Amino acid sequence: MKTWFITGGTPGGFGMAYAEAALDNGDRVALTVRRPEELRQWAQRYGERVLILPLDVTDPTAVEQAVGAAEEHFGGIDVLVNNAGRGWYGSIEGMADADVRRMFELNFFAVLSVLRAALPGMRARGSGWIINMSSVAGLCGIDGFGYYSASKFALEAVTEVLRAEVAPLGIRVLAVEPGAFRTRAYAGFADDALQETITEYLPMLDNVRKAMIDEDGKQPGDPQRGVRAVLAVMAQDAPPHRLVLGSAGFDAVVTTLESALADVRASETLARNADFPGA
Repeated sequence: MKTWFITGGTPGGFGMAYAEAALDNGDRVALTVRRPEELRQWAQRYGERVLILPLDVTDPTAVEQAVGAAEEHFGGIDVLVNNAGRGWYGSIEGMADADVRRMFELNFFAVLSVLRAALPGMRARGSGWIINMSSVAGLCGIDGFGYYSASKFALEAVTEVLRAEVAPLGIRVLAVEPGAFRTRAYAGFADDALQETITEYLPMLDNVRKAMIDEDGKQPGDPQRGVRAVLAVMAQDAPPHRLVLGSAGFDAVVTTLESALADVRASETLARNADFPGA
């Protein structure tokens, strides 16, 4: 029986899908959420195998307390799922600095806090899984979501290096990059007024907002199927380093990476000539 620590337990999202899949497998789950009252009735059916923890992941002290509470309650954490996050849209030039920092606090620095709180226990036991929920936007920059993409690109870099650093300690790390999935992630766009200080970017951002509103509830990705794919990867003897979820997301990532590789190779001669002669 494994113990899971999952952040971002919003109903209808990936966090809940992970929790239910783990519980269906007979495992135990510590699930963090900003509004725990939303999950109390759901948790009752699982009894002592579920621990609901109120948590604002951007509060490092609260993160340490939540991880400590889960370890004390269940005896340790075997699988950490960094799922909490959100995307705001805006232009690179015009997005308010406070909004940019808020995005990085939630999507990047909060992940570091959870990692640093959970890793000591995993190191002591010499085993564990870390699942970092990134995004297709962490591999393909998306117009209008430049800073969201940047926060996920940063998460991708940390995940890659962390994987190498903790592998000798018996800990495995996986980056998961979903495309458009039918969660509540798009639900707030209809209520969020378009805020942009530079008028030249308004048409682009208006199209972005309308696309999110139109796609809400129609996204092709199924969170339950996505989580089952993650569990299948975790069961492999040689799991991949990353898992892109969703057909459209997979195609976008492959196209982007192949284009980037072709672009790099096109300048190979210039790149190699930048060395000292004979170096």
